[in-house]
Amino acid sequence: MPNNEVQSNEGKSVAIDVVKNDDPRATQNLATNEGVSDSTFDPTSASSTLMTDLDYYLFGLGRLWLSYEKLGAHLRTVNGVEGVNFVVWAPNAAGVSVIGDFNDWDSRTNPMWRRYPSGLWEAFVPGVKAGAIYKYRVVELSGAATERADPIGFYAEKAPRTASIVADLDQYEWGDQEWLDKRREDADAWKNKPISIYEVHLGSWIRPKVPSNDATVQLPNYRQIAPELIKYVKELGYTHVEFLPLSEHPLYASWGYQVIGMYSITSRYGSPEDFMYLVDQCHQNGIGVILDWVPAHFPKDSYGLARFDGTALYEYEDRRRGEHVGWGTLVFNYGRNEVRNYLVSNALFWMDKYHIDGLRVDAVASMLYLDYCREPNEWVPNRFGGREHLEAVDFLKELNAQVHNAYPGVLMIAEESTTWKGVCASPADGGLGFSMKWNMGWMNDVLEYCRRDPIYRKYHHNQMTFSLMYAFSENYVLPISHDEVVHGKGTIIANAPGDLWQKFALARLLYSYMWSHPGKKLLFMGCEFGQWKEWNFDASLDWDLLNFEDTHRGLQRCVTDLNKLYSSRKAFHELDFEPQGFEWINCDDWEESVFSFIRKAKDPADHALVVANFTPVPRRRRFGVPERTDYMEIFCSDAPYYGGSGVGNGLVTVADVPCDGRNYSVEILAPPLGASFFVPVRKTVENEQNAHEEN
Repeated sequence: MPNNEVQSNEGKSVAIDVVKNDDPRATQNLATNEGVSDSTFDPTSASSTLMTDLDYYLFGLGRLWLSYEKLGAHLRTVNGVEGVNFVVWAPNAAGVSVIGDFNDWDSRTNPMWRRYPSGLWEAFVPGVKAGAIYKYRVVELSGAATERADPIGFYAEKAPRTASIVADLDQYEWGDQEWLDKRREDADAWKNKPISIYEVHLGSWIRPKVPSNDATVQLPNYRQIAPELIKYVKELGYTHVEFLPLSEHPLYASWGYQVIGMYSITSRYGSPEDFMYLVDQCHQNGIGVILDWVPAHFPKDSYGLARFDGTALYEYEDRRRGEHVGWGTLVFNYGRNEVRNYLVSNALFWMDKYHIDGLRVDAVASMLYLDYCREPNEWVPNRFGGREHLEAVDFLKELNAQVHNAYPGVLMIAEESTTWKGVCASPADGGLGFSMKWNMGWMNDVLEYCRRDPIYRKYHHNQMTFSLMYAFSENYVLPISHDEVVHGKGTIIANAPGDLWQKFALARLLYSYMWSHPGKKLLFMGCEFGQWKEWNFDASLDWDLLNFEDTHRGLQRCVTDLNKLYSSRKAFHELDFEPQGFEWINCDDWEESVFSFIRKAKDPADHALVVANFTPVPRRRRFGVPERTDYMEIFCSDAPYYGGSGVGNGLVTVADVPCDGRNYSVEILAPPLGASFFVPVRKTVENEQNAHEEN
């Protein structure tokens, strides 16, 4: 056999033997980092393949749920030789090679072997270690070749570079087992517990300070930001933090919603271990972590999934089904087993490798309807002639069933804006199987109402009450998210009518109404202290605003106390999804724009009275109450501590005066643009009279 020389990773010249074979993919050269070579390597041998026959079978069925344990790049030892095993799906390719910094990006060095009939290509490359940079060179049947990032790559180069990086995700030592055990043991308890979510875009929450003469943009690091973010979230009383998408994405301006590396944590903010540290520390401090997840579409970048092997592999061939023209993205082919497997496996991957507590699934409505954002001639009906995307529906049911089966207690949250029935119902009952759904209707109605001048609100009273017509039809999250403070929509403070005092009073009132309304809570970063400017993904929040005590700092204090009350008082959270947890006192006081209602725990004796006045004029009137007892004011958004005018009530005495259809009532002064919460003190007038007679 002739001798040839190749370069090892250290640049040493190494002599190797080459076996002559008619099929150049039948052999691979064995070269170690130490520059020792004493044999040839046969990629077709049983010892070389990482995939088993069962894996191939399950992959074809779309049920290889832990496909990330086999596909992608995995550190491995074969016959005593260390290296990396590569597996990629490209069924219609004429040939695939692994190229990288370990072989000078030469596609002739490490060709991959096709595993029939799965369409998977596999190669073990000796000497490659964690940190190696690589891509796949995919040769199409036409002869054209493209260089692709790994669809199941665990890490990637920083943009604008596009290669994948070999990463070992099993080296981090976690310290959150107690958290995971409790989550599993209390799998259904979240329904009756407080869930208050702080939505964060990690790159613009706060940015490291750089010298004034430094023109570079410095983004925060997962590990470095952890202490500051966790301290802030705990101080404000949130139970969860939700990150806008952190999977690798080519365009930073997409905020992460155009994902090109679904299995790769974005390198913009650090390494996989850095993000693991952030999640671990959140858990050790009692904070759940939710990720935005984007299975609805993917970008067309040439190094990504688009026409991966020269054909419509991950997407639909027919652009009427396979493209979101308005978004400039492609739609996953939910009817293809391997694609469904890719997506379900990815969801499980985040819980497995990163201990994520929930996924907020983006753009679910775009998945459910074939005509979503399409003109009449731009979509194809389903087999029954309808507009429902039946394949996507089946995918969502399978997704939620698998996640909840594998990780009890994990939350699956749908961003779904239509009237689709059963979003949160079990797949066994015909539902989609989500844990919760964003209440977009509530959000739109309430924000529109609050933007109106107070003098006109009485004509739109139903915008505030309509949500209670359907509040218990799904498990709702009340969201004021990033979408409400961008693209010319303004901010909560900027949109509020009136002078400075009225703007902040209305913001405190809005949050008070939100926190006392049935449903879990979500608030985007910056809203908690009244950011004036629309959210800018390319800049830090305006933290200097907190120097203004009576406005921005006061609003932040109000949100903090609302979170504490919401968490500590069962009446405000225990029956968030049950009609037994809510009762109107008066929903018809449109003339004065006052709303009053009762929130109740499972024990109806544990309840709270809420009065909200959406005019800048104090309103004194009687409110009917469910029992003959006095009520103590435990919260008032108009308190001076929050920057309010100080209109309050303290203890209000019950009287045998019928009101609002009840036998007993209390007189309350509703503060201007303010909300007050009251709880029974269980010292009735009758007891007081008996005590007086005994004396």
